[in-house]
Amino acid sequence: MSFDLQLHGKRVLVTGGTKGLGAAVVSSLREAGAHVMTTARSMPAKPQEGVAYVQGDLSTAEGVATVARAVEERWGAVDILVNSVGGSSAPAGGFAALDDEAWFRELNLNFMSAVRLDRALLPAMLARGSGVILHVTSIQRVLPLPESTTAYAAAKSALSTYSKSLSKEVTPKGVRVLRVAPGWIETEASVAFAERIAAQAGTDYEGGKKIVMDGLGGIPVGRPAKPHEVADLITFLVSPRAASVAGSEHVVDGGTVPTV
Repeated sequence: MSFDLQLHGKRVLVTGGTKGLGAAVVSSLREAGAHVMTTARSMPAKPQEGVAYVQGDLSTAEGVATVARAVEERWGAVDILVNSVGGSSAPAGGFAALDDEAWFRELNLNFMSAVRLDRALLPAMLARGSGVILHVTSIQRVLPLPESTTAYAAAKSALSTYSKSLSKEVTPKGVRVLRVAPGWIETEASVAFAERIAAQAGTDYEGGKKIVMDGLGGIPVGRPAKPHEVADLITFLVSPRAASVAGSEHVVDGGTVPTV
């Protein structure tokens, strides 16, 4: 049996591919033989070999337009779009700490970045009658943390709903639309977060991880996911090997969400 994912030569744009999950997705797709372009607010100190980087802030319409122009100039169009950029900079303190600026910042980064980029790149896919769009959502759309992630969770919930609607519209026209919803991933940012929690609690990193996991209600597998574990699933889902998978959301959370 061959495990070739049939991604050789596919043109793939991955957003936010310089660190964390995005960087892992870029690596996984490159290993599978795809041509990869990725976005970054600032260029990485150690770029991955063979990867094209486009500098642009995707939380703005101008940044999305810059990336869309780079795609057109380099390839004309993409075969696969992975919208993985995201994150939260909202302050702690619950709903009262979130002013309009904080809400719009979370929505622009975690929701509108994908909407705008889809709007720019999807027409070429529809014209060809083929393509794949994958949105990275989050389990926080069903498991928000009121102290600090209300706006992020709401933006990811909007992204999931939009993604499902888009799938119903364009899958019959040859473009698959999918979602992957990670739980806690052990990225550079989450390691730093757990270390801060640990320092505040007077414990070590492992103690900080336990505090975070307890705050999520526990992770049955006993640890956060590794970036490459989520990236490998994404790489499979966007490949022709998963051609019959469309419109669905795939949770990678170690069993965190306790409901079906």
